[in-house]
Amino acid sequence: MKKLFILFLLSLPCFYLTVFGQSLNYSKITPHPRLLLKEGAEKTIKNNLKSNPELLRVHDEIIAYSNLVLDAAPSERIMEGKRLLGVSRTVLKRIFYLSYAYRITGDTRYSLRAEKEMLAASAFSDWNPSHFLDVGEMVMALGIGYDWLYNTLQSSTKKIVREAIVQKGFIPSKDKKFAWFLEADHNWNQVCNGGLLFGALAIYEDEKEFSTEIIERSLETITKPLLTYGPDGNYAEGYGYWGYGTSFQVLYLAALESAFGTDNNLSQIPGFLESARFMEFMTGPTKLPFNFSDAERESLANVIMYWFAKKTNDMSLLWVEKDYLKEEKLNFAEDRLLPALLVFASDIKLNKIPKPSMNYWAGHGKNPVIFVRTDWEDKNALYLGFKGGSASVSHAHMDAGSFVFDAEGVRWAMDLGMQQYYSLEKEGVDLWNMGQHSQRWEVFRYNNFVHNTLTVNNKLHNVKGEAVITKTNNTKNKMGGVMDLTEIFKGELKEATREVNIIDKKYLLVTDNIEAGDKEVRIRWTMATPADAKVINDNTFELQQDGKRLRLIVESPFNFKLKTWSTQSKNAYDAPNDGTKLIGFETQLNANQKGSIHVKLIPQK
Repeated sequence: MKKLFILFLLSLPCFYLTVFGQSLNYSKITPHPRLLLKEGAEKTIKNNLKSNPELLRVHDEIIAYSNLVLDAAPSERIMEGKRLLGVSRTVLKRIFYLSYAYRITGDTRYSLRAEKEMLAASAFSDWNPSHFLDVGEMVMALGIGYDWLYNTLQSSTKKIVREAIVQKGFIPSKDKKFAWFLEADHNWNQVCNGGLLFGALAIYEDEKEFSTEIIERSLETITKPLLTYGPDGNYAEGYGYWGYGTSFQVLYLAALESAFGTDNNLSQIPGFLESARFMEFMTGPTKLPFNFSDAERESLANVIMYWFAKKTNDMSLLWVEKDYLKEEKLNFAEDRLLPALLVFASDIKLNKIPKPSMNYWAGHGKNPVIFVRTDWEDKNALYLGFKGGSASVSHAHMDAGSFVFDAEGVRWAMDLGMQQYYSLEKEGVDLWNMGQHSQRWEVFRYNNFVHNTLTVNNKLHNVKGEAVITKTNNTKNKMGGVMDLTEIFKGELKEATREVNIIDKKYLLVTDNIEAGDKEVRIRWTMATPADAKVINDNTFELQQDGKRLRLIVESPFNFKLKTWSTQSKNAYDAPNDGTKLIGFETQLNANQKGSIHVKLIPQK
């Protein structure tokens, strides 16, 4: 489907001319400040803060952090394993916040402290180009400071920063051993190209040749990740990396727009703008995300949803976001980008946010997903997130066929989420090898044994297999769909499909249609849950959590036995999974036998 989609785009002459490799009109570049917040736009932000207490709270958070940084020592080049990324992110947060604080208040304490941070980062021996994300974020940091503080920086500082951006950012990005991100179709492309673009736009007047080369190259290569949002908008790397990759993609587009008055039609690539709805559906009524692939269990506010709402003129995209700003503690994904929220929301009124009109969303692409949310206002509404896809996708787990389920304000079926990379890398785990027999799949949270899916003959899923949507159901009585899992169990099953639906807005029904091949097979059905669970008869679990109850009932033509499994690993490098367990059953099919297994998850009111 992806190849057909790309061929379709390339068949459109007008699309090709307006997106791929078209040069910008550099004679019309905006004077400094040109990145996101042009001169005089501070007034719009300040006026909007007066009538939006939630946004004023964000502003106060930025000022409070900036005040703390005033007396802090400048950042130092301290590596964590193979990464300088933590330092780059600190530098970006400090410079972005301090520059915002100066532009809104006019207080030179903030600009002077930002200048110190810029000089310190410029003095680093390098920005660790072997892990180029570190460079991308560092260049963005200095680009913002250079542009936003252009009229206050000393001439000597500007010269030092320009030279650092060129020598430690632009030149390494031309080295093939570092620049593989240019061919990537995931977040690395977006972050690295985004950061480099900020640097190029910031120092354009003095480094026209270098800057033009960086900008033009990015216009050609940034389309690779943008195409992966098609055809519907689901982001293949999941909840956490949508927050990362898409944030830098939006900043890239917004910077082009503010500097040239156009984003070169890049935002119009099919699926990109639609991805905001995908992300909105990724959060359930419990305020927990569908955290498939490398994503944490915690939900976080997203700075860039305000850009999507404004760009599409659809304020309902902020239905989930507006509530984050009312919580006791502000908790943002990519919080170092927080000033951008106030730029994007500069004329948005948060007291006029309508609820979404859709209760169902399905997206194809690399990681197909189906979402159902029976109500947007009822905290006890039912919620389903159901996925297909492949373990070969960037940051993927072996979770094809997995699902999460909310009901009565409780998450019953969960995903254990990712484990922090450094905790595994420092133990020598070969985490980034996606091969079938890679050590990656020995990591407890990454393989199929702990996801809400099937395991056949106690074997790993087929890494190269792909589970696709074959049917969508969106009726009053049945909301969900079907994924074909046959490729996932290649060599083990002749055929396998999983259908998951919310029935009559009352309960969840999971149906596995299985056909064995020439050998008998053993099937294991698992579901991770934080609930207390007990077996009350041969085919029923009763789950209890937060004073609520749910029954899991199995109906099968095959003999089966209900079971529970521990979520504590024997590997010393695996993270603990306290407060969780696996429940499910095991069954066996004879050679060439086929049938359907039904599992109902019924909330008990």
